[in-house]
Amino acid sequence: MHQRKIRSYILRAGRMSKGQKEARLKLAHKYLIDFHADKPLSFASIFGNKHPTVLEIGFGMGDTTFEIAKNNKDTNYIGIEVHPPGVGRLLNLCEAETLTNVRVIERDATEVIPKMFDHDSLAGVHIFFPDPWPKKRHHKRRLINKEFVDMIATTLQEGSYLHIATDWEEYATETLNILEQNPILQNTSETFTARPDYRPVTKFERRGINLGHNVFDIVFRKISSI
Repeated sequence: MHQRKIRSYILRAGRMSKGQKEARLKLAHKYLIDFHADKPLSFASIFGNKHPTVLEIGFGMGDTTFEIAKNNKDTNYIGIEVHPPGVGRLLNLCEAETLTNVRVIERDATEVIPKMFDHDSLAGVHIFFPDPWPKKRHHKRRLINKEFVDMIATTLQEGSYLHIATDWEEYATETLNILEQNPILQNTSETFTARPDYRPVTKFERRGINLGHNVFDIVFRKISSI
């Protein structure tokens, strides 16, 4: 019997604004990358340069992706997101700023990464405030697990980084333990690290702080390609 895949997200029927709908329609040819399983992406072909490429998984409404890309135009950014309103908003933000270093894939990251990203190809991976699925019975839906981290690690170039941020302490501790099990990743700190300057404070972070939550940044580097 086919086992139904457990997803780390739920597609909510969030209302798209007129501008978001128009952006997805009119700007798709410029920013969206179609899903395919034929061969890994050629970043040089997509961006027209040989700049390092960073992947962001689950960019929400796109504010962080936009700010980082705007402030680091010598780096390419590919964002993966399943929620159409966020995709439309990020496309509008990029177009208003005429950013050329951002592309978007509208698909489940667990499907995209093994098919479209080559081993030892990425300069970094960002996962900021993934859904913590706080109820114990829902922990199986959490994005960060051993299999997912192992998959991400293979896409990183040696010396490149994986940066995860969350405002749920229990999830942060679990994530730290999972990352420490990977033999080709090494923590850049003893445990958690201070927020790197390149990561702006997000609305989710502010919300968490207002609720009395601490924010935990975890940054590991790839030390080997074995």
